Amino acid sequence: MDLDLAEITEVFRIEVREGLAACEEALVALETQPGDREAVATVFRVVHTIKGNAASLGFSVAAELAHALEDLLHLMRDGRATASAERIDLLLRALDRLAASIPDAGEGAPQADGALLAELGAATRSASGAPAASPEGPAETVSRPAAREQTLRVGLSRLDRMLDLTGEVAIAQGRLRQALEEGVRARAREAHDEVERLCSELQELVMKARLVPLGPLFRRHARTVRDLAAAHGRLARLVVEGEDVEVDLSVVEHVRDPLTHMIRNAIDHGLETPAERRRRGKDPCGRLTLRARREASSIVIEVEDDGAGIDRADILSIARAKGLFGTDQQPDDDRLLALVFEPGFSTAKVVSDLSGRGVGLDVVRRNAELLRGTVSIASALGRGTVITLRLPLTLAIIPGLDVEVAGEVFVVPLDSVVECLDHAAVGGELAGERGLLRVRGECVPSLRLRRLFGGVECCDREQVVVTRLDGPRGTRVGLVVDRVVGENHAVVKPLGPLLRDVRWFSGCTILGDGRVAPILDVHSLVERAEGAAFAPHGARRNDGGLQ
Repeated sequence: MDLDLAEITEVFRIEVREGLAACEEALVALETQPGDREAVATVFRVVHTIKGNAASLGFSVAAELAHALEDLLHLMRDGRATASAERIDLLLRALDRLAASIPDAGEGAPQADGALLAELGAATRSASGAPAASPEGPAETVSRPAAREQTLRVGLSRLDRMLDLTGEVAIAQGRLRQALEEGVRARAREAHDEVERLCSELQELVMKARLVPLGPLFRRHARTVRDLAAAHGRLARLVVEGEDVEVDLSVVEHVRDPLTHMIRNAIDHGLETPAERRRRGKDPCGRLTLRARREASSIVIEVEDDGAGIDRADILSIARAKGLFGTDQQPDDDRLLALVFEPGFSTAKVVSDLSGRGVGLDVVRRNAELLRGTVSIASALGRGTVITLRLPLTLAIIPGLDVEVAGEVFVVPLDSVVECLDHAAVGGELAGERGLLRVRGECVPSLRLRRLFGGVECCDREQVVVTRLDGPRGTRVGLVVDRVVGENHAVVKPLGPLLRDVRWFSGCTILGDGRVAPILDVHSLVERAEGAAFAPHGARRNDGGLQ
């Protein structure tokens, strides 16, 4: 039997990464619940499996380290060793080393970490009552492997359905070809409709295969929260909400670094020390929440802390010292808070490993812009801060409403559409680009897209697409277009770098006739219609959160 050893090894690496991520989560949870035997058992089972598989594949260093880990975990699982902070620290360091001891293809075999093995052995002997042995000298450490091609697990049933659909598409194409050759128009139309239906289903299934839940990414930061808080004299726990929300794999890769920076910022600038929190009547252990939700054609990710909040006076003082505002200027709240995203702007009093050099939230803003997203901030002094990332679905199929403006077709995400009306049937004023319309007895801000996109003359009979944003404001805005074309399923594609600064679009799609149709960013258009002043570098106005 031929076995592809390289393929088997790659599967093993993937399983090791997933297993160790689950171990980290269990160990971090164990700190707050030291008596949780099931958490220890979870880590024990994963390490035991890694040990056996590593030995069978010839990864002796990993097998030896897993065996040493297993000895200590065995005592903890049986209740003969407590889950002390020191032991959890040791186990987490050992898991990091275990991950590094699985070499990538083409790499040399890593060397054993003698110092860590000795430390694990001493901890096991201490817990079991055996005399300690002399530690071995430190061994040479190995750098992390270079980046490799991304992999993604897809359910077997989903792959089976893809295979079935490709076969059905081939059959339907054959029927269509035969009908065209015979010149039977009715049969050709029927076969074409069948091909179109199958292709649409296949396309949607392939797109869904790229979607992954945000939960694993969020939970992976439990270790980050734990380590950073402990290193800087804080207590913090991570709360995850919306972990079932799915996003494209490319989005996950781009939000990893921004999430880390936002968490670091929350721990350093947001959460108070346990003593300070007690004086303020708070739980000594701070809460940091990672939250995700879907809004129309966007993914919204929030990082919220229940810390001290942002002192506007402090920001204004620093801004004036930098010459950003004069002594007599009083900027509005949105513009003031947006300064925290500016390069080189920091409110830290001293430089530390967490902050003080004016980088961090600037990285968050830049990463958001790379995905054609936005970042905003809301804060209440003494109660906490919420930083919100709003990102478009860069690879997805969304239901859209095609509209025509000045001879071009644009797509409005259907999730944002409330209703479509003739402009003549709507009362109100609309002179130039912006105005107010009266829709069912309510004044609604409106935006004439023809004027916004540079057109001069307006068509004789316009139509209004009434849109609504989800969230705290629930704002309705009328988008005035030349004509509503109809509904369509749009395959969202990212815009190229030349169009990166075009504010009103979140992506584009290809129409049936081959033309490119921009997908409208309803959030940006709503702000334009409301007359909102945009903050520097595209930071959004405060649209909710803590009040």
